[in-house]
Amino acid sequence: MSRPIVAIIGRPNVGKSTLFNRLLKKRAAIVDDEPGVTRDRNYAPCDWSGKSFYLVDTGGFVPASKNQIEKMVRAQVEVAVSESDVILFLVDNKVGAQEIDLQIAKRLKRTKKTVILVANKVDNEKEETDVHLLNRLGLGTPVAVSAETGRNIGELLDRVTEVLPETAAEEVEEEQAKTGRNGKTEKEET
Repeated sequence: MSRPIVAIIGRPNVGKSTLFNRLLKKRAAIVDDEPGVTRDRNYAPCDWSGKSFYLVDTGGFVPASKNQIEKMVRAQVEVAVSESDVILFLVDNKVGAQEIDLQIAKRLKRTKKTVILVANKVDNEKEETDVHLLNRLGLGTPVAVSAETGRNIGELLDRVTEVLPETAAEEVEEEQAKTGRNGKTEKEET
């Protein structure tokens, strides 16, 4: 049986790599305050409550950018979305839903995949009262977490394991064997 795939998606600098590392309980992705550090998909096996899945970290998703690097990152994110069984849509709760978040939400709704809205950077109960403002994204009640401190990470993982399919649509190892870890064929890498 293949493992389901859970992709972390969001605009630049919302904490995707920090969440990836937190869920894995190790530093598997580079984290930096500078936007654009993560460009390729990064896969890692993850386990919670007896269920296993592949977690995918992605770069910052900028749907309408004409910047060449952002276009390449967008292509990587699109692959992650297409092969995923569950999508974690990460939003920065401190700044709220931005126009780019609305564009991403609209795009994710069209996929017909299970999307869990995750409000990141919720460091205390007072900040948790603001997560209802993210309801305007139309993706249901957000799970409020702090990827930095680990606040409510167990709750998020419980929610993920509740919606995981019994069998995955694709096997990530087959994709990686064909395209390599960073999405390029062996020919393109040389």
